[in-house]
Amino acid sequence: MKLLAVRRLFRILRVVIRYRLDDLLFALPLPFWLRALGAALPWRWLPRPAQHESRGACLRLALEDLGPIFIKFGQLLSTRRDLLPMDIADELAKLQDQVPPFDAKLSVALIEEQLGAPVAEVFARFDEQPMASASIAQVHAAQLKSGEEVVVKVIRPGLKPIIRQDLAWLFLLARLAEKLSAEARRLRPMEVVSDYEKTIYDELDLLREAANASQLRRNFAGSEQLYVPQVYWDLCRPKVLVMERIYGVAVTDLATLADQRTDMKLLAERGVEIFFTQVFRDSFFHADMHPGNIFVSTRTPWSPQYIAIDCGIVGSLTPEDQDYLARNLIAFFKRDYRRVAQLHIDSGWVPADTKVNDFEAAIRTVCEPIFEKPLKDISFGQLLLRLFQTARRFNMEIQPQLVLLQKTLLNIEGLGRQLYPDLDLWSTAQPFLERWMRERISPRSLLRNLQQQAEQVPHLSQMARDTLERLNQQGQQPVVTPVVQRHWPAQLLGAALIGGAVSQGLLLSLLAWPSWLMLAGGLYLVLRR
Repeated sequence: MKLLAVRRLFRILRVVIRYRLDDLLFALPLPFWLRALGAALPWRWLPRPAQHESRGACLRLALEDLGPIFIKFGQLLSTRRDLLPMDIADELAKLQDQVPPFDAKLSVALIEEQLGAPVAEVFARFDEQPMASASIAQVHAAQLKSGEEVVVKVIRPGLKPIIRQDLAWLFLLARLAEKLSAEARRLRPMEVVSDYEKTIYDELDLLREAANASQLRRNFAGSEQLYVPQVYWDLCRPKVLVMERIYGVAVTDLATLADQRTDMKLLAERGVEIFFTQVFRDSFFHADMHPGNIFVSTRTPWSPQYIAIDCGIVGSLTPEDQDYLARNLIAFFKRDYRRVAQLHIDSGWVPADTKVNDFEAAIRTVCEPIFEKPLKDISFGQLLLRLFQTARRFNMEIQPQLVLLQKTLLNIEGLGRQLYPDLDLWSTAQPFLERWMRERISPRSLLRNLQQQAEQVPHLSQMARDTLERLNQQGQQPVVTPVVQRHWPAQLLGAALIGGAVSQGLLLSLLAWPSWLMLAGGLYLVLRR
């Protein structure tokens, strides 16, 4: 394994030299010591080969050569045209669905192996020329015997060894960073890489993607905002996925969208609302929303509907993270910076000894300049720099469970810039979040929570009986230590609280929530010794 990792490192270095990617780095305004280090690189002394490709094409070809992890990095960068020169952004956009395909014969052989039947027996028509090809898989058009038009997605062969070697190097770099730098430890790189490892291996299982697509389709059944194609489960396998073929316009094909008179403002606003709906209503969000995976239906351009494909990467949040995130955003929209600061401290995102006043002032300095501005007037690069500076100053730790959400938000915000640069992100998102918070405390939500609590009453009753029996056994012991004698009033009070909690929980009244408080207090008093 170590030998393979070393070979992989040399391959990466060879690709860097072949495409002269170091030129991209040393073209930046770097400090003197880093320029001096560049001058010491031996391949920079050699005569330069004639370059027939542009710098953007060289970067794209290098990422394609290096494999899926590097291609995904390029896909993410391609959505941030505000951070990249236009020629590089245009080339990286090809990584979304125009990665060179693998041999169609291999694709057919893999499909037949997975389905256990010749392609001609399964499909009335199968197009060997792929429709699209990306980092993990490629897609072929086909028609079922029953007449439905479908697409067949096939995993690229030989990906796991490459991914395993790249991840090994990522883990090594993360481990070194944590050992050598306190700043790196704050970013928790090992946890971030570990989460990414799970994410990319999950993406290699197309049955998981099929399940994700089915869940997302169910969440938006009947929606005018988002459509998710149907999955044909009988033809799905770990390396093959068959789903409904969709017909739409690529979300970045602005000319075609304009020709069909698409309401671009509404399209951008719906994109924001879809994102917040997935995150807060469903806690299940498409986490790979680069433009290659998003289309726009041609049916009703005056009321545009998104079409989402490739659900291999999805994310979710715990109720606690949902709540903290929503409260942070609402306070942010209201410019209640003190509340934002306090919520960060309460959630543990910054150390507990942080001075609220100082943190509030820092947040105000970062956020105030971007309010009441459309996306086109916000310098995302400067905003990121200020956020990093603030995070470093106050020892803010990265939250690995939110990395997928942050990546998705980067994609959404970059897409919004292209679709409708005058979009006011704040006024679009604020009503949705406020409505979601109101629904959380609505009578229907309370009744649903009470029903969930009712299901736990038998279990809690058994816990109470077990605790009382334990107390009774302790009381029958012949020798009672002074410590036990000293704490018997607390234990007796705890038992009473537990009994009251269980009996009150059985009533299931609208105000049954105090029973849980009584139960918690009772168990604490009984068991803390």
